[in-house]
Amino acid sequence: MDRHLPEGGLALDSLAEQMLQPGVKGLPLTEPMRQGAIPVQRWNVLRADTGFPVALLKESALLHNLDWMRRFCERYGAVLAPHGKTTMSPQLFGAQLANGAWGMTLATAAQVQVAYRFGVRRVLLANQLVAPADIRAMLALMKDDPGFQFYALVDSDAGVQRLARAAAEARLARPLPLLVEFGLPGKRAGCRTPAEAMAVAQKVAKAPGLQLAGIEGYEGLLQGHDRAASVEAVRAFVAQLAALVRQADGKKLFGGEQILLSAGGSAYFDLVAHGFAGLAGLSRPVLPVLRSGCYLTNDHGSYQDLTHDIAAREHAADGLRPALEVWSMVTSRPEPTLAILSMGKRDASYDQELPIPLYTHRPDAAPQDGARAEPTDLPPGCRVEKMNDQHAYLRLPEGDALCKALQVGDLVGCGISHPCTTFDKWPLLLVADDAYTVRYAVNTFF
Repeated sequence: MDRHLPEGGLALDSLAEQMLQPGVKGLPLTEPMRQGAIPVQRWNVLRADTGFPVALLKESALLHNLDWMRRFCERYGAVLAPHGKTTMSPQLFGAQLANGAWGMTLATAAQVQVAYRFGVRRVLLANQLVAPADIRAMLALMKDDPGFQFYALVDSDAGVQRLARAAAEARLARPLPLLVEFGLPGKRAGCRTPAEAMAVAQKVAKAPGLQLAGIEGYEGLLQGHDRAASVEAVRAFVAQLAALVRQADGKKLFGGEQILLSAGGSAYFDLVAHGFAGLAGLSRPVLPVLRSGCYLTNDHGSYQDLTHDIAAREHAADGLRPALEVWSMVTSRPEPTLAILSMGKRDASYDQELPIPLYTHRPDAAPQDGARAEPTDLPPGCRVEKMNDQHAYLRLPEGDALCKALQVGDLVGCGISHPCTTFDKWPLLLVADDAYTVRYAVNTFF
């Protein structure tokens, strides 16, 4: 079936119409080309039609993951505001919104401005809004566009005061909705105790120009080596968030028509959905908002491992699939067990794990009997042991036939661990079908 990612009503035509110049990473351009002309080129990665290295997204995995998460949220009565910092790609935002996302989560004012430019009209800023210029920029969007729904976080009296002063100066016709952030000792932002959280919530509720919209936290910081202990810690943290909502509601602190209760990174979103489900008996409906961003592409490393646990807990026959790969070319074979690849720290994540070697392919190898070209799985024991800025060191298992077979000019496809820090290295990523034929491109704005 010839399918494309849905656009979700976003204004994406300008991206298809822009002219790509020679030098765009991964593209084989020798003269300018309109981005919308990429599909008619029929480039194929396995034929080495693209430049290398090249980052690509498997379309079938994206479509599967979009549908999987939509059905998951429906099952638990939650909504999804996927964290856009993972991809910062308007085309992928559009696909998420078209598949039922309630809005987008973003991390900075600049990211919000990018999303707004392309048509996103509901944003949760999962961060403290502190810098004066950033505050003014967000309030200007709210003032200029009554249809723009914006939420931010706060965790201190100082933060409340800054935002209240700015809201008064901006003379907004509506209050700025805020969620109190509840955090963890020694970790990132957020009130450290329930008492501190309630004190901040009361400050927000009393401040002119502000509105207490909900309670928020981030459970992903509870990942540890002991999986069972991490799961129990997450469950306890989620229960604390729910208890804070009940306590604040009992004090009549919330404004608006519903209460936002938000958490849910990409590692334990199922536990969040369970913990938030069925929270009833309050003064107004509770809207559980999950914020997973990495679900869309998953990965071949840390998140694949964690989402396998989610699939097991959910008794799901099929979980999220890895969609993101980085392909490079063997540029040197200086030692029998060592291949140097044309991929480095400028091209692939290395903050959690080094890239995971998956496949190899010889571009000039003709398929037999008209069959389509297929990459070959790399043998166990292959590993990327080090990366420089533009090179990766692929160590081959000693004595394996690959030590003699792998040649300069062969392709190597790698999975990655932690998609966020691969996306930010590519201004444009190619979307390919399962035969590695390029279908179109998506852009990033970091």
